[in-house]
Amino acid sequence: MSTTVPDDDATTSSATGATGATYRRYLSAVLLHGHAGARAVGLGATDLYALNLLDLDGPMTPGELGTRTGLTTGPTTRLIDRLERAGHVRRSPSPEDRRKVIVEPVGRPTGLDDALAAARAEIGEIIRGYSPEELAVLLDYFGRATTAYHRAAETLRTDGVGSGVDTGVSSGD
Repeated sequence: MSTTVPDDDATTSSATGATGATYRRYLSAVLLHGHAGARAVGLGATDLYALNLLDLDGPMTPGELGTRTGLTTGPTTRLIDRLERAGHVRRSPSPEDRRKVIVEPVGRPTGLDDALAAARAEIGEIIRGYSPEELAVLLDYFGRATTAYHRAAETLRTDGVGSGVDTGVSSGD
């Protein structure tokens, strides 16, 4: 199903479609690189994603990790089991409530930094090509887009598809 942008100006509509396609290609490349990086160090993409969440946001309960990864309880338990066996996380009693368990990162996969180094260097070079003002715009966008994607994921998780949100961006190329 395609969502179109209601717009009388065909040029604006065409530009919006091109922007949407470029952005989708970017997201696809990021996902492809994440999958390749995970595979290079013997992990699944979801395993690497979970480790990234724990690295960025710190220890969390299995329920929080499941919610953040989009996994239900069974797959979340198996994910944590895999990561614990590999030495990347540990389960510990919660300091606030010893009946709860938290999952905390304890190690990075061997070779992960090496696997990601080439892309990090190239992206770093691209970023260094922007002026401070341009970089501020990019960082503002990434921060705001992160919030928007988190909200949208939560809406999908709680309300499902068809919540009536008009994206204003055409999904067709």
